[in-house]
This record gives sequence, C-alpha cells and structure tokens, in this order.
Amino acid sequence: MAGTQTVEHRPDYRLFPVEVARVQRLGPSFVRITFTAECLRGFGAGGDDQRIKLVLPQPGRTIADFPEGADWYQRWLAQPDEIRPTLRTYTVRAFRPDDAELDVDFVLHGVADGHGGPASTWAAAARPGQQIGLLGPDRPGRGRPWGCEWAPPESASHLVLAGDETAVPAVAAIVESLPPCARGVVCLEVPEELDRQDWQVPSGVEVRWFSRCAGAPHGKLLEEGVASALAELHPRSASGAAELDDIDVDTETLWDVPAQDTAPSRLYGWLAGEAGVIKRLRRMLVADYGIPKQSVAFMGYWREGRS
Repeated sequence: MAGTQTVEHRPDYRLFPVEVARVQRLGPSFVRITFTAECLRGFGAGGDDQRIKLVLPQPGRTIADFPEGADWYQRWLAQPDEIRPTLRTYTVRAFRPDDAELDVDFVLHGVADGHGGPASTWAAAARPGQQIGLLGPDRPGRGRPWGCEWAPPESASHLVLAGDETAVPAVAAIVESLPPCARGVVCLEVPEELDRQDWQVPSGVEVRWFSRCAGAPHGKLLEEGVASALAELHPRSASGAAELDDIDVDTETLWDVPAQDTAPSRLYGWLAGEAGVIKRLRRMLVADYGIPKQSVAFMGYWREGRS
C-alpha cells in the first residue's frame, strides 16, 4: 500500500540530464514539455501525483554545475548564487519508459507581465533540444519516499478533489488513474475559460471548472464550488468537528497528508493550491461539514505574493 515502504526500500535521488523533445501549448496558462533521454528508462515512477525537482542551470552555464552524490544538497547550498542551479518542484504528468519520455505541465504564472518565476519563465521560452535536469528517484515504488501523496483509504466511497491551476497536473494524473467504480467531484479554478482540459475519468466522477476570467479574486470561485459539492455529497454538520490549529501560512508550511489507514470518513478530501485558499477549504471540510481531519489531505503549493 502507498506510504508503507520501509527505510530499506527507500529510493536514492539522482540527476537525470534530459533535453526538451516537444513543447505543446495546452491553453493560455498551460504548456506541456516532454523531456527525453536514455537515462529516463531508469527513472523511478512512483504514483499518480509524483513530485520531482527541475534543475535549471544559471544563464550561460550547464547542468554539469549540479553536485551529484549523497551529499548533493549541502554542496548545492554551498555554491555561489551565480553558479547554483535553480530547483523547482513539479508534478510528473505522464511517464513513458518504453519511449524514454516524461511530461511536465507548467503553469505560466506571471510570465506575460514579466513577473514569472524562473521555471515558468523558462518553460514559456523552451524549445526542443534545450537541456536541463530532473531530480528524481532511481527505482520504481509507491508512496511518500517517491514524492507521492495520493493515498485515499479503501473505505472512502466518495472523493472531493479541489485545487487551483497549480494543482491541475496532479489532479489530472490522479483522476485518470481512478478505478471505474470511483465516485466524487473535482473542483478546479483556472485563470481562463480556455484553460479547461478534457480527461478520461470514471462516469461517477464529475470535473467542474471555474474560471477567473471575470476578475474574481483567487480562490473565491473554488471555495464556492467546493461548498456546493459538499452540500451534495455530505450533510452539513459541525458535530464532532475537530479543533484545527491556526497555521500561519506566511511562516509555516501548510502540508499534511493522513496515513492511508487512519481516514475514518466515507468522504476523502484532497486539497492543493494557494496556501491561504487551501487553509480556508480545509476549515470548511472539517469545521463546517464535520469531516474528520484524518480524512482530509491538504497541500499549500504556493503563497500569493511570495516567490
């Protein structure tokens, strides 16, 4: 089962030097980049929402600057700013070992107005043949040692997944892997109407898209959509609601995924995106609808106004 590996089975993380094979625009806010390299045949696929690190060389430099070995992190921190490659976390959208290809979907945050981060800015200008690095596990497996958090309990009869555009790649991989019997609602908020995507999902799973094109504040439409989904799937009740710590999303990491065998509810919630919005959604599920906090996974991928 996911999340139950012993220490002996944990993978080592290694650098996979790759080059861009294809660039596909998915919508106004999304671009898919397909990476290829023979070394990818040894990449350790881990699950539906697997996180990896992108390793971006500094301008005029190459991926050879990245320090490999067991102590790579300490050596990377010690490098001068002008040499140290940039690391950013992304989700594996798809992996095709037979073709030695791996897809990553990028959100083009702030690129149009010159405020994009290093990874989104790089992705917006990426062309076939460019070389970067992917940092990932060296052997296949399942669960958190492989950067995977999706592990709903078998007892969950209904699923509620919610996120903003930064969660779309992970949600896409998750819902496309759900069994045919799965039931639930997926709520996704994106910047533009044309950012909606079509996925193959079970007939019992409904994907609802909300677009901020009319100028709605980030998260407002998502919160309304989740409230509507919960009203349909779960009676509103604060009885038995757990007390929640008041996490300061500006100074603390908003991230918790319950162990697979501890979720006691028929409904399982998976929330990811901007930390302030995810904090409010978590409170809605637990405090307003009485869903046990052990049945709610929540991940603050980013914080509005911060790099």
